[in-house]
Amino acid sequence: MGQELRRTDRAITEAEARELLKRGEYGVLSTCGPDGQPYGVPLSYCVLDNALYVHCAPEGHKLANMTANNLVSFCVVGTTELLPERFSTRYESVIVSGRAEEVFAGEKQRALEGLVAKYSPAFRDEGTRYIAAMSDRTRTFRITIDSISGKARR
Repeated sequence: MGQELRRTDRAITEAEARELLKRGEYGVLSTCGPDGQPYGVPLSYCVLDNALYVHCAPEGHKLANMTANNLVSFCVVGTTELLPERFSTRYESVIVSGRAEEVFAGEKQRALEGLVAKYSPAFRDEGTRYIAAMSDRTRTFRITIDSISGKARR
């Protein structure tokens, strides 16, 4: 399924991890710069087939990092509940490792439509027009899921 978990008793199945990845509201993309400096940034995303897609401005820190080193990690935290009397938390999370690659043309359009479908499903027509107007000012990346692991305390 992916990365090794220290607490194997909290592991969730790959199917559960993929479901959590699909329903998550946002994730944290972790990259590493050419100087070895780590960088994590929260992002909206969508999952299509065996990949997740993110978009960004034409330039910036995460883009520079992904260009220098396309190995990335993406983490999503699902439902959480503090358990103060137990000094603990109920949680669920998933971590994906993969390679980020810029996509163009039809794949870019499909990814941007996937983001509209996830975050603005009642505004698909308006979203399609927005994509057409803004597509030249947006870069879109596919993160192929090379490994996935999840865990939960329920």
